Amino acid sequence: MRIWLAALGFIAIAVIRSAHADDCGEAPDQTSMNECAAKEFVRADAELNVLYQRIIGRLSGDADRAEIRKALVAAQRAWVAFRDAECAFVGSSTIGGTINPTIVASCRAAVTNKRIDDFKAYLKCEEGNLSCPVPAN
Repeated sequence: MRIWLAALGFIAIAVIRSAHADDCGEAPDQTSMNECAAKEFVRADAELNVLYQRIIGRLSGDADRAEIRKALVAAQRAWVAFRDAECAFVGSSTIGGTINPTIVASCRAAVTNKRIDDFKAYLKCEEGNLSCPVPAN
């Protein structure tokens, strides 16, 4: 239970920070804030996809790595489902309101940015680190 509360606290802080990314806090109206938050999520998602492809590339070409690759695909699908469900929950108190798209997109950007950090760490695995599933370059 404490882990979930800590995770929710982290996400709430990240949502607030992300809501003001790229001067979204300076947007003149709610429509502009919604557009800005959506752009931030699209940017983060694009960066995540680039990193995901780099990891997939490192896991390709070797039959021994096929299981690791399958595990990554499964984890990523589960993570996307989590991200979307989590952000729907975060935005649930604003459903029907004009701020809802900003809240949901900001949450998605924040959660995606955390996954980006994870992927960057995977790509820096050192040779011999058995706790890291991505082989060193």
